[in-house]
Amino acid sequence: MAMVSTHTQTHIAPPNKSHLPNIATVSYSQNIMDDEYEKFIRRMNPPRVVIDNESCKSATIIKVDSANKHGILLEVVQVLTDLNLVITKAYITSDGGWFMDVFNVTNQEGKKITDEAMLDYIMKSLGPDSSFASSMRRSVGVTTGIDYTSIELIGSDRPGLLSEVSAVLTNLKCNVINAEVWTHNTRAAAIMQVSDEENGGIIDDPEKLSTMKQLLCNVLRCSNKFRDAKTIVSDGVSHTERRLHQLMFADRDYERTTGEELNEKERPNVSVINWKDKDYSVVTIRCKDRPKLLFDTICTLTDMQYVVFHGNVDAEGPVAHHEYCIRHIDGSPMKSDAERQRVIQCLEAAIERRVSEGLKLELSTTDRVGLLSDVTRIFRENGLTVTRAEVTTRAGKAVNMFYVRDSSGYRIDAKIIESVRQTIGQTILRVKGNIEGLNPVPQESPRFLFGGLFKSRSFCNFGLVRSYS
Repeated sequence: MAMVSTHTQTHIAPPNKSHLPNIATVSYSQNIMDDEYEKFIRRMNPPRVVIDNESCKSATIIKVDSANKHGILLEVVQVLTDLNLVITKAYITSDGGWFMDVFNVTNQEGKKITDEAMLDYIMKSLGPDSSFASSMRRSVGVTTGIDYTSIELIGSDRPGLLSEVSAVLTNLKCNVINAEVWTHNTRAAAIMQVSDEENGGIIDDPEKLSTMKQLLCNVLRCSNKFRDAKTIVSDGVSHTERRLHQLMFADRDYERTTGEELNEKERPNVSVINWKDKDYSVVTIRCKDRPKLLFDTICTLTDMQYVVFHGNVDAEGPVAHHEYCIRHIDGSPMKSDAERQRVIQCLEAAIERRVSEGLKLELSTTDRVGLLSDVTRIFRENGLTVTRAEVTTRAGKAVNMFYVRDSSGYRIDAKIIESVRQTIGQTILRVKGNIEGLNPVPQESPRFLFGGLFKSRSFCNFGLVRSYS
């Protein structure tokens, strides 16, 4: 199964009014009315943010009070996590029309937030002059006016997929500016922001976009499972991490294959019971703590149309404990065992998608067209598979992060890593982890994840682009 979507900043001519009903005008007018009502409520009940660096010895306390609406908790959590802050504790309450949350946060080093510029940014992002409480239909974190085209990929994971996708883009003279790649449960999703080498901006040539879609679809169709490819053109780009969750949720990556063996020690402990006296469903999560865990769980509940009325989060130690009192957006608790089981499966998947499996490698060098293609080709030629990747470009410099494993499931050989570093450049590619601490993947359940490629299958066999080997 595979899906390709491309988003590019463009202007679309309005439909011929003589042939179509004026539905867009009605919808636009309704949106304006909704915005005005939201602005009125906001003026009457402006958000209040208090940042306290005195009450707690180990963390900065951020208190947010605001008029309540569906999705506001996710928006606040997203602001904090996008700043790479670590949320060690959280207290959530949103009964009635008011939203009151308290977050204990630290920086990545476990220290309080003392940087005045960051504290000021938090106040502006969450306070009365912020835009975080804008209409949810715009989606969390939507940005416009960026000079790139966004490509969404979703499909069955297999060896070499990232290498092949990158090669297609390089052949079309497209530069990958930013990208994020997740793999989970034999599924793979990626969002890539690319620019046209010729103009340095968006890809506005319809023929080039059509060719890109066709070639990427051909790559994705090499999987055993298949889904018709789709292309979407829009004037905005959604928040990357939330969109990845949505893509994998829609692709039903939470469904376990029959007979799949799971490591119960690593599997998140998620339970759901109904609190009949209060008409709540109580969700309890206990798992190994990691960055952005709160965002991932709240994102999933929000997208599944559940509202968190009360919550308590404790992640001060290596194990995180989350407890949420939730109802469906229609006001009811969960009504069946099937619904409860589905919520459990979806939360487990949300937690597992971002788990960093493998050896962490960081690449830092001057950006150029074809860089990602060259790096991933070297990885798969050396039998390495990428389980997760983040690609960023700032001021002409590429800073990429890859988590890699041996594509055959064996323990990574330090000599292979050293060979890869010598090929790419030892000052360019650095190891951020301990090779000896990695466990091999069980051979009875081989992993076929983004980045690895059987050496017997060359990309040029598909007849799409020339060989880059």
